Amino acid sequence: MAASQLYDQDFYAWANEQAALLRAGKLSEADIEHIAEEVESLGKTEKRELVSRLIVLMVHLLKWRFQPSLRGRSWKLSVDEQRIAIDAHLADNPSLKTVVTEATALAYRQARIGAQRETDLDASVFPAQCPWTFDEMMAEDFWPEG
Repeated sequence: MAASQLYDQDFYAWANEQAALLRAGKLSEADIEHIAEEVESLGKTEKRELVSRLIVLMVHLLKWRFQPSLRGRSWKLSVDEQRIAIDAHLADNPSLKTVVTEATALAYRQARIGAQRETDLDASVFPAQCPWTFDEMMAEDFWPEG
């Protein structure tokens, strides 16, 4: 079966075959186009992970800010957990630091919707743009007050 056909029909088998070809130095037999596509996809996955963690962090910070009477240990621990996970993710992928501003803006758009869903507050309650910088959100002593 041709490599590109195997790619479409059995990704696991394709991946193992390509890894073996690369390890054997048989680049001319490798499915270079699909390998390049998969490597790019891995990079996008790392960025999506950053955005996903930022969304969770921001939802909890928005809830903290706009529902002060409901603040509790669970929200605090979620914020702490996401800060640690984001720090670790950036340590593992330092070049992601170049997209933090973009990732923060993208994450905030989704976090704003998540906060509306979780608080049942109207969209107009939450600022249209993220009210905090990335560094503020990541500071362990930062807790937005209302």
